[in-house]
Amino acid sequence: MGLQWYTGAMKPPLFIRPLTNDERIQLEADRRTADAFRVRRAQIVLASARGLSPKPTAQLVGCAVQTVRNVIHAFHTRGVEGLAQQSTRPKTVEPTLDAAHCDRLQHIWHQAPRLYGKPTGVWTLALAAEVCYEQGVTKRLMRDETIRRALARLETNGKRAKHWITSPDPHYARKKSGAIA
Repeated sequence: MGLQWYTGAMKPPLFIRPLTNDERIQLEADRRTADAFRVRRAQIVLASARGLSPKPTAQLVGCAVQTVRNVIHAFHTRGVEGLAQQSTRPKTVEPTLDAAHCDRLQHIWHQAPRLYGKPTGVWTLALAAEVCYEQGVTKRLMRDETIRRALARLETNGKRAKHWITSPDPHYARKKSGAIA
């Protein structure tokens, strides 16, 4: 069996649709603005309108060919408004550890690390992340900050509750206040 070559027709290069007068005026104004993002986008659209294909347009503007294609597609779908810089924030934000996972983290946090085979009796965020991974609470090893935020949502921190610990000594209150040395 020999090599088989693709004999289908190549896709034509991607170009901008014909511009309206208002779009051309807006793009020329964008080319002179202080916003570098809009300047580059306007240059890409205007170069494509002059008949340059994506590769020479990318070389002219100094960007990737895929960037040129993305700009052309954005212009086709949303017009001149599609050339504005979009937010990079995610549309929805969910905590890495949901409520069920946080409950398991809290249960682990209230146990001694030695119960999980650790050589210390004091929790650290990194140690808690490691134990959560080992116990299957998380699918991957989390960062310390992820564990800290989960504990903050649980209103739990790593500090010991020393302020409520009392002694059975009947003179404890006097001794603690410093009345008896």
